[in-house]
Amino acid sequence: MNEDFVFVDDVVAGVRWDAKYATSDNFTGQPVDGYQVHRIVGTRALCAALEKARDRAASLGFGLLLWDGYRPQRAVDSFVRWSTQPEDGRTKRRHYPNIERSEMFEQGYVATRSRHSRGGAVDLTLYHLATGAMTEMGGGHDLMDTVSHHGAGGIPQAATRNRRHLRSVMEASGFASYDVEWWHYGLVDEPYPDTYFDFPIADH
Repeated sequence: MNEDFVFVDDVVAGVRWDAKYATSDNFTGQPVDGYQVHRIVGTRALCAALEKARDRAASLGFGLLLWDGYRPQRAVDSFVRWSTQPEDGRTKRRHYPNIERSEMFEQGYVATRSRHSRGGAVDLTLYHLATGAMTEMGGGHDLMDTVSHHGAGGIPQAATRNRRHLRSVMEASGFASYDVEWWHYGLVDEPYPDTYFDFPIADH
């Protein structure tokens, strides 16, 4: 692993994680190339910003749960290959109910060159510190639909409030939001803005 990249849980105490792409619980329905262990990786700069976000979230009674950080380019390439395969319906209803696989890219939900691969982005949500329960957000990770956009209508008021909490926490900690995905935040001052890495997420 690049020396400036670390396992987030080694550096940012108290965060929870569920590395979706290391499991079958993602829009492809299977573990994704490059995710060899169920952990989240990020740059040291990303981790420093996440420490600030953790503390700000805690002041509101929330904890952070991470779904993805650094994403190997080989994983992105596998998304592209997957998008050209025949539809089998296994994950469509949950993840992209109103669009076709190929439309994920043109509509901005998946990129062929991802900020994640630069180590400059994180996918995450909030949970309640008092109970450990996940917050209502009006839709889950990688729901590629207009309901996932910032400012989307038709979601519960609690979800709208929670999205605003997450956004305020992240933007005050050095991150920028992404219009079409409430869970995706990019580091404003990322250390590798022009480099797309491809080392696997592995323990060795």
